[in-house]
Amino acid sequence: MIQSELRLDRLSVSYSELGEGNPTLVLLHGLASNQRIWDLVAPQLATRHHIYTYDQRGHGNSEKPNSGYDFKTITDDLHSFLNKLNITKPILIGHSWGANVAVNYASTYPHTLSGICLVDGGFIEISKIPENTLSKALISMAPPDFTKYTQSDFQQRLRQRDWGEQDETSNAADLTEIVLSNFVIQPNGKIHPKFSRSNHMQVIEAFWNHQPSELFPDITCPVLYLPARMPDNTSHRNSMKDDMIRLASESLTTFNTIWLENSIHDVPIQKPELLSSIILSEIDKGFFD
Repeated sequence: MIQSELRLDRLSVSYSELGEGNPTLVLLHGLASNQRIWDLVAPQLATRHHIYTYDQRGHGNSEKPNSGYDFKTITDDLHSFLNKLNITKPILIGHSWGANVAVNYASTYPHTLSGICLVDGGFIEISKIPENTLSKALISMAPPDFTKYTQSDFQQRLRQRDWGEQDETSNAADLTEIVLSNFVIQPNGKIHPKFSRSNHMQVIEAFWNHQPSELFPDITCPVLYLPARMPDNTSHRNSMKDDMIRLASESLTTFNTIWLENSIHDVPIQKPELLSSIILSEIDKGFFD
C-alpha cells in the first residue's frame, strides 16, 4: 500500500492506493473515523481493482480546518481529490457518513461515476427520526468524552467489546490498533480524537439538513445499498432503512439492496470478507456497467 499526501484545492489530505484494474474504487470512511476502517477490505478488493482511500477533511492525518463540514464542501473536496489524481468513472464506496457523501456526490456530478456502493449509510436522514430535533440530535450524536481515558484504559475497553460474528480476516487482525488510529496518544498516555468535537458537531448539523431522498431524482448511476442488521435489532432505524429502500426503489434507475445479516455498523472490520465478496461479485455481474 502506497501512502501519500495530496494538496487539494483547499486543504491537504492523506491518502493511500493499491492494486490495479478497472473500474477504480474510491473508499470513503465514516464520521470520526479514518481511511484505516478499510484496512481489511481494501487488500481484498485490490486483487482485481485499483483502490484509493483517503482521510476526509478533519479526519485521520489530513488537514484539520475549523470549517467546511457541510456536505457541499466535503463533496467539493472529493471532486478535487478525483480530479487531482485523474480518477475517471470510479465506483464510490462509502461507509456510514461516507456513504452520505457518496450520495451527495452522485447527485451533484451524476455522469462522472460508474456507481456508488453504500455500506450501512447513505440514506441517513436524522430529521425524519420521530420527535427528533436538531437540539436533541446535537446531544444524542455528540462524541463521547475521551479525556478521561489513557491509552491502556481505552485498549482494555476495546478488548472487551463484542464485535459480533467475525470472519477469519477480522479475527486475525488487531482491531484495537485500527480503532486507536482515530486518536492522538499524548506523552502522558492520555488520548484525544483526531477529529475534534467542534468539527464533529458541525457534521451533525449538516446531517440534520441533508435529505438524501430528495437527491434521488438527480442520481443516474447504479446504486448498491448494503445495510447491516442484527437478528434481534427491531429499532426504528431498521424501519427507516426499509422506508428509504422503498423510496430508492421507486426513484432510482438502477438500485439493489443486499442486507448484511448478523452484522454490526462497523462491518468493514467485522466482516471484511463478506463485504469484499459482495462488492466484487456485483461488479463481476455487471451491476455497475
